[in-house]
Amino acid sequence: MTRGVGMSGAAVTGARVAGRTATGPVAGPAGGPWLLGVRHHGPGSARAVLAALREARPAVVLIEGPPEGDALVPLAADPRMRPPVALLAHAVDDPGRASFWPMAAFSPEWVAIRWALDHDIPVRFIDLPAAHSLALKEPAPDGPGEGPEHAQEEREEVTPVVDPIRVLAETAGYDDPERWWEDVVEHRSPGGDGTGHGRTADDGDAPPEGARPEGTPGDALAPFAALAEAMSALREAYGDGGQPRDAVREAYMRIQLRAARKEFGDDVAVVCGAWHVPALAARTTLAADRALLKGLPKVKTDLTWVPWTHRRLARQSGYGAGIDSPGWYGHLFEAADRPIERWMTKVAGLLRGEGRFVSTAHVIEAVRLAETLAALRGRPLAGLGETTDAVRAVMCEGSDVPLALVRDRLTVGESLGEVPDTAPAVPLQRDLTRSQRTLRLKPEASERELDLDLRKETDAARSRLLHRLRLLDVGWGDPVAGRGSTGTFRESWRLSWEPELHVRVAEAGVWGTTVLTAATAKAGSQAVAATALAEVTALAEHCLLAELPDALPVVMKALADRAALDADVGHLADALPALARSLRYGDVRSTDTGALTEVAAGLAERICVGLPPACTGLDPDGAEALRGQVEAVHGAIGLLDTGAEPGPGLRERWDAVLHKLASRDTVAGIIRGRATRLLLDEGRLPEDEAARLMGLALSPGTPPADAAAWIEGFVGGTSGGGMLLIHDERLLGLVDAWLTGVPADLFTDVLPLLRRTFSAYEPGVRRTLGELVRRGPVPEGARRDDAVPATGGFGPGLDRARADAVEPVLHLLLGRPPEPAEAAV
Repeated sequence: MTRGVGMSGAAVTGARVAGRTATGPVAGPAGGPWLLGVRHHGPGSARAVLAALREARPAVVLIEGPPEGDALVPLAADPRMRPPVALLAHAVDDPGRASFWPMAAFSPEWVAIRWALDHDIPVRFIDLPAAHSLALKEPAPDGPGEGPEHAQEEREEVTPVVDPIRVLAETAGYDDPERWWEDVVEHRSPGGDGTGHGRTADDGDAPPEGARPEGTPGDALAPFAALAEAMSALREAYGDGGQPRDAVREAYMRIQLRAARKEFGDDVAVVCGAWHVPALAARTTLAADRALLKGLPKVKTDLTWVPWTHRRLARQSGYGAGIDSPGWYGHLFEAADRPIERWMTKVAGLLRGEGRFVSTAHVIEAVRLAETLAALRGRPLAGLGETTDAVRAVMCEGSDVPLALVRDRLTVGESLGEVPDTAPAVPLQRDLTRSQRTLRLKPEASERELDLDLRKETDAARSRLLHRLRLLDVGWGDPVAGRGSTGTFRESWRLSWEPELHVRVAEAGVWGTTVLTAATAKAGSQAVAATALAEVTALAEHCLLAELPDALPVVMKALADRAALDADVGHLADALPALARSLRYGDVRSTDTGALTEVAAGLAERICVGLPPACTGLDPDGAEALRGQVEAVHGAIGLLDTGAEPGPGLRERWDAVLHKLASRDTVAGIIRGRATRLLLDEGRLPEDEAARLMGLALSPGTPPADAAAWIEGFVGGTSGGGMLLIHDERLLGLVDAWLTGVPADLFTDVLPLLRRTFSAYEPGVRRTLGELVRRGPVPEGARRDDAVPATGGFGPGLDRARADAVEPVLHLLLGRPPEPAEAAV
């Protein structure tokens, strides 16, 4: 029986669903009610449902979905509604408890809704109400889950007990259930020749609605009867398939079906997951069904339509009723004829856009190869497997790299639906939508980068919006490193809109009705609740980036309180850089940051007092961590030292701290080396003094491990230490002399540290250092430019005539005319 269904759904003309409901007959070509069992998001199922509805012309259409969505059904006819879309239900008191009912243009439910609206036929959802399903649903730790209704309907997708599609495919002799489904459903055109190349039921010259083609009575309904018969056999063998909640849902659907038949008679069409059809046709009593629903928990819910994406329909996204290829299925549904030729044309256009050479001959050969593969494999039409193999061989020259692009952009797809403004939405969502339109920031499913110039009013407003959304945990955009400028007036963002962000917006709605008020309220709450100093400083920085002036007083008070109580120098060092960046951003964004000045001055003063004692008695890991904090504080001092620094003499006090760190033997070597280097780079330490400190650190009495740590702190990383050694051969000679004097038994202990230090240099720097070491030391009292030949691309000395010729160019670039005396020269 099931093998016959698997080989040809159309062959079982006139089949009936096993059994009858308590209120009358079930699906069949002769009369209603018609139970149209489908696979969610299947174009073949969608075409079959459309043909069945045209033939049956029911008085009402019942669809598996939350009954609270009945009031939203008319919006599906709005011309501004463009699938894929989804019904979103969330608990009013707990927006994170939410579920989606996604629908694409090729979803049978969407097709049924549109057909009913076009013909003024009532549409009702009959699944378990969202008020119950959300109450039974535990919110996921990472956010809202996909609709449990679809995840449970599609037994073949989620249950570990039975996969009905796989069972039917194996019964029909297929080893791939997706390929079987394509052959018997997706490539079958109702009203055509069964190959997918003929006319479909919705072609322009299809028979009038309500009429049946002569000689084919009930042909559009026959596949559903056959599929129902197969599902009945599977449920008899496997029971409920391991999903106990299905019994509750099916009981509710039977109650709704009884009510509809009582109102409309037998002219009722039901569109539901094929797995549920036998349960809806089962002999049960109304009392028994109501008993299953007794005592169900309930929550207050809100529903609306939200945009959805093809990518979120894919199984890889974690969606329980997901499909492997939403973009491919959408193409099959839209392409009325020659689907393979049209698909290959799309692929060619995509690859050409990426710079690959794909000619018309490639398209023709790919189509021929796909059709040949289908014939060799005994398939009625080339499916996704055949087209993919043909594209790989002909257009991608056997490479899977461009093929991955085809799968991402076309097979899965990047379509993002649209919802009209008349759809219900929380006030915060409406404010966000207005801001997106005003700032011309359209939500897109595909990831894209956005570069902002904060000196422009529109870009500054975009930056504020994105930062406010980040504070509200609406992760539409993530900051990335700028490409073209290191100035603070530049920002780069990576934007990608996911459907789940609508739930995040609903959750954030508890903080306010606009993005500004919500972000302000949440920032104030976080400031009061924060326990760590670094959290509050990061929040202060965020408030300045998001321009939340009303939140700053609360954040500043919390920051002052935490800073006064925190005595850990490491915590203070972690907090100061964020404050320094905030003060600098205030200059760029024209934001008043006066409240930060006093706090920053207090932190800097306490760091200067407490840092030297904190740098003693450290283990290697602690010394490495504190070295990073010293560098961060040094950078922060540089940002604060703008001529209006918080407190007089901040730079001088910090230089005194660095001198203490550089000269104390009790300080860890890596910190002493880094302090010496920072002073040298700032011109606060003479070169002779730096050489003296290095000589002391590398003297024979210093343990080799400590000396190696000093070297790493002084010339390690990518901070230009290699170039420093190239230009100052005295320092290079000290390092070379120390290295050659390390005893052999200790050399292996310091080697890993030295390799880590010097491996960070550019290859050219390492090569030049090697040449200098091989050449040997410079004679005492001699300079390289007058005593030693040049090495590694450096000139023999200063050519003053060529240097003077550069000055006019520099003046031109800087926009500063040379002084008269210079011009005369």
